[in-house]
Amino acid sequence: MEADDVLSVVDLLRRAGTDFWVGGGWGIDTLIGRQSRDHRDLDLMHRLEQEPAVLAALGTAGFVETLDQRPVRFVLTDSTGRAIDLHPLVFAEDGSALQSSFDTASPFHYPSSSFVTGNLGGTVVPCLSAEQQVYFHQGYEPTDRDLADMAQIRMAFGIATHF
Repeated sequence: MEADDVLSVVDLLRRAGTDFWVGGGWGIDTLIGRQSRDHRDLDLMHRLEQEPAVLAALGTAGFVETLDQRPVRFVLTDSTGRAIDLHPLVFAEDGSALQSSFDTASPFHYPSSSFVTGNLGGTVVPCLSAEQQVYFHQGYEPTDRDLADMAQIRMAFGIATHF
């Protein structure tokens, strides 16, 4: 997935009138305003009730579902191998959200402050906050990509990370 691919997906979803936020590695790169490493996919959070519109918009670009782990996540890919990892969110009135997890007793929490904007190639892009990115990088053995991502967060925002 390249920056132009991400911006193309952002444009499709905006034209469809959907709410979405970039997370994962691209979310961190959006926060820091530049691509810091190669990315194998694009992580997107979206409103659960807008899922039909998200699927329709991405379908026009040739993305088809290749993995279904709902209600936690599902993956769409296209014929070139580009992948989008989608995470449905259920919002509360206060702007916070929940995402199901594989441990049904412990859903993922997104405070309303999690939903911010960043910049990619001069385009303002909705993304997850640095604090939320750090929250999601806990409780597992980090990969080299995780270590690099958290280093970017520390350098850009001065936020302490656990690795």
